[in-house]
Amino acid sequence: MAKLEIKNLHVEIEGKEILKGVNLTVNSGEVHAIMGPNGTGKSTLASALMGHPKYRITQGSALLDGIDLLEMEVDERARAGLFLAMQYPAEVPGVTNSDFMRQALKATSGKDVGLFDFAIKYEKAIEDLKMREDLAHRYLNEGFSGGERKRNEILQLKVLKPKFAILDEIDSGLDVDALKIVGENVSGLVNDEFGCILITHYQRILDHITPDYVHIMIDGAIVLSGGMELIKKIDKNGYMWIKDELGIDFVVGEE
Repeated sequence: MAKLEIKNLHVEIEGKEILKGVNLTVNSGEVHAIMGPNGTGKSTLASALMGHPKYRITQGSALLDGIDLLEMEVDERARAGLFLAMQYPAEVPGVTNSDFMRQALKATSGKDVGLFDFAIKYEKAIEDLKMREDLAHRYLNEGFSGGERKRNEILQLKVLKPKFAILDEIDSGLDVDALKIVGENVSGLVNDEFGCILITHYQRILDHITPDYVHIMIDGAIVLSGGMELIKKIDKNGYMWIKDELGIDFVVGEE
């Protein structure tokens, strides 16, 4: 069983503190949903854990199976078993999806990947996500709709099979049918060797990916944790009830 431990994590950008002491432990086999309004630090947490250079860790730690993630370069974090499905996946003209995926698999596994075995695995993932059959020959995300880009991220997740995935608003840009396909594919990956952090604003993706734990992030810290009852309360009342219930004042902004 793998473990991701985040302890008292403080992160700033351009001198402004965004994360103010995040504590979170995720075990493989678990799905943790992190919810909260815009501007509370959810995407900052995802980027900081993956090693985005514009985010500066000022305090705290992040350990993957006891090993310090914060001492690793981005590629080392990926090889250690961490995966980030980005909110806005970039396009890479001139690099086909299959070439990118095969090289990524080689880099994370540390060994050559046979073309035949790779093709079978890749085509099965394309079929599972109901994507276009010519996907392998298209350039990475070039000309893709928002929904296609999100599904392509999940396809990469299915092929790479990391220990932990951070899924940053994978529901944005997806229609009802695509949301169901993505949700079912992510749920199907959860096992004793894989867990995930699911960052979202809305309940709708959680209709297809049932979290074991739900955390509410406000002003750079997790202020409340629980189960499905929190999702129902958020869906009914939004987030403003937190001000009264916990005595926390916050301003909704942009991350």
